[in-house]
Amino acid sequence: MPDALDAASARAARDPHAALESVAWLGEAIDADAAAGRFASWGASSVIDELVHRPVVSIALFRALNERAKLAARWPVGNAGLMHVYGYLLSPVMTPFGRKRDRWMTGDLARLCGLPPDDFVPWASNRTLLERVTAAATTVLEHHLCRTEELGDVVSQIALTARQGPAALAYALETASTGRRIVTLFPVADAAAFLADLDGGEPRLRWNAAPPSADLSAS
Repeated sequence: MPDALDAASARAARDPHAALESVAWLGEAIDADAAAGRFASWGASSVIDELVHRPVVSIALFRALNERAKLAARWPVGNAGLMHVYGYLLSPVMTPFGRKRDRWMTGDLARLCGLPPDDFVPWASNRTLLERVTAAATTVLEHHLCRTEELGDVVSQIALTARQGPAALAYALETASTGRRIVTLFPVADAAAFLADLDGGEPRLRWNAAPPSADLSAS
């Protein structure tokens, strides 16, 4: 299965629609999530990564993913759940922390969320990956919220499963009109150092989040 993702990622550079069809469970998962309305739990995010300063998916793959999910999007901003879950599976971009898909594949993040190590492996369950990730991020936010930042009418929520050592981090934005929308879920190696770094900075949108008011009318 990992080889199939590698092949689909390479194919996405040439024909992203065919790449989604080449991994049957991937397209089927997006279809199921769209039908169930699961993308509505997620906010908006840019695919231009703030660490590597480049898009983690191509504009062609961005459009193919949004067409499959029947979501409006305006490059480079789209639905965070679609991009961070399914876009990351096909992203070829390397970051200082490895490939974007590694968070779903290695088992580390799942364990930090208190789940079996294979819980985020896409094909390890009849539930879609987005369904599982949404449930995990929601649990982290509801039981471990440790920082909020006010950004005008937007309140950002940062939750870590531990204050020291490795931890899972969930991040969401909330407004009175939209409610809470998840932005991302990822592992942190040193929670204490991470929190100290947060305390030393100014409140801002983090981890490629886009404002809840972002215009996602299809471009």
